[in-house]
Amino acid sequence: MSINSAVVLAAGEGQRLRPLTKYRPKPMLPAANRPILEYVLDALIDAGIDDLHIVVGYEADRVQNHFGPTYRNRTITYHTQEKQLGSGHALLQARDGLDGDFLVVNGDEVVDTETVAAVVDAHSAADVCTLAVVESAEAPLYGAVTLEGSTVSELIEKPGTGAYRLLNAGVYAFGPSFLSTVEAVDRADGELALTDGIADLIDRGGHVRGVRADGLHSEVTYPWDLTALASTLLADGRVNEPEAEPGVYVADSASIAEDAVLYGPIVVGPDAVVEPGAVVGPDAAVGPNVTVESGAVVRRSVVDTDTRVGANATLVDSITGQGVEIGAGATAPGGPADVRVGDRVHEDERLGCVLADRARLGGGATVRPGLLVGPGADIAAGVTLHRSVDEDTEVQG
Repeated sequence: MSINSAVVLAAGEGQRLRPLTKYRPKPMLPAANRPILEYVLDALIDAGIDDLHIVVGYEADRVQNHFGPTYRNRTITYHTQEKQLGSGHALLQARDGLDGDFLVVNGDEVVDTETVAAVVDAHSAADVCTLAVVESAEAPLYGAVTLEGSTVSELIEKPGTGAYRLLNAGVYAFGPSFLSTVEAVDRADGELALTDGIADLIDRGGHVRGVRADGLHSEVTYPWDLTALASTLLADGRVNEPEAEPGVYVADSASIAEDAVLYGPIVVGPDAVVEPGAVVGPDAAVGPNVTVESGAVVRRSVVDTDTRVGANATLVDSITGQGVEIGAGATAPGGPADVRVGDRVHEDERLGCVLADRARLGGGATVRPGLLVGPGADIAAGVTLHRSVDEDTEVQG
């Protein structure tokens, strides 16, 4: 059937991605060299959706200031979730702007046009809910689905174990009656999840349609997922910049020195500068207005907007926030490493380091693999960093 409206859920923080999400919501983190949310909106528009609704909450201004009132000449209507009380609660904030059947997508997961189009095509006027499913070995870790033909018979959040192979892809079509269904669901720990509404519909004998999709599906849960996502997008050529040579995507306004070396797959964003003797790539995403100075090496890393990588510095398996300064000769040698996120240690993850927004790594400093450096932290020249540091921390030699 024809669906013209979509609600994008972009109110969440993404606590397991801190310190990168300290001052911006998860949907605004970089997928290669532009925000995840841009990919989501592109997929919707390319699938024929013109009426865009974005539910914002945590650091809402970062979304609204970036996109403004329109995107690709489509009007955006913003709805605010004042408290992050779950995805179902977020959807209800947009209900007054919806008329007829509508799509819902997660704003913090890259999705492709084919998946959106498959859900739209499968959904009928008689359906209350249609959702996309993809095959994934990670289904037990996220949202597992059991299909009987085209009917979803079971939807389980994070079962942890079991033979589940189908994953809820986070792309839904709903009839108007679903809003009342999700509103009536009992809240768990004060939160109202969208999937609780779908599970309740199944439990009451309602029909939930499932459509298999083969398109890209991303789960960005931890910092190192950003480098993995960038590698996937680059391998598929899913970037906006023109292809200068096979696997090498460079914005027209970027400046690349003649004797700089770019190893594909790689993307270099608008107004970026790569100086003589620098070696960038493979699997590197260089954001807008980034400078990679002479002799620096950047591999398997995501370097976000306005970052400067100093002369002869080395950055491997790493992610920077915006406005980061990496001094001359500084080194982040890459993973694997044990990474502490909150109270949990993740073993053997491929992470050099995370340098959050406006962090500074002094000249000649070295960061041990797997460390997280908070926003505004200042690591002095020559220091060897052996522990993660919090926001605005100064570490002297």
